[in-house]
Amino acid sequence: MTYAKGGEIFVLDMGEPVKIYDLAESLIKLSGLVPGKDIKIEITGLRPGEKLYEEILMNEEGLEKTSHNKIFVAEPMHITMQDIDHKLEQLKDLLGKQEMDKTQIKNVMKNVVPTFQEPQTSES
Repeated sequence: MTYAKGGEIFVLDMGEPVKIYDLAESLIKLSGLVPGKDIKIEITGLRPGEKLYEEILMNEEGLEKTSHNKIFVAEPMHITMQDIDHKLEQLKDLLGKQEMDKTQIKNVMKNVVPTFQEPQTSES
């Protein structure tokens, strides 16, 4: 069975997230060794460009089911380079101001990235 028609983005349901630390411990144990004794697990933190977690595409991004319950299809967003340039100019203009208005920046971000959600902080 084929799902591709041309231009789709396939998203696979990989199950529940697994902590890398737990995965490392399991691999050490499966090798017959003891974590922390035979092999030390060192936590180094994120390197530039690394993400703490992977986000799955959301329904508002066009995620659709297929006949297979673990395969989804996302249609690519249709946006022109001119649209991107215009939105980047809006952000540059705001960031270039002497006094940055956080509310204005958040509103432009919501316009630039339709699925943008404000981070949950103690300030919000």
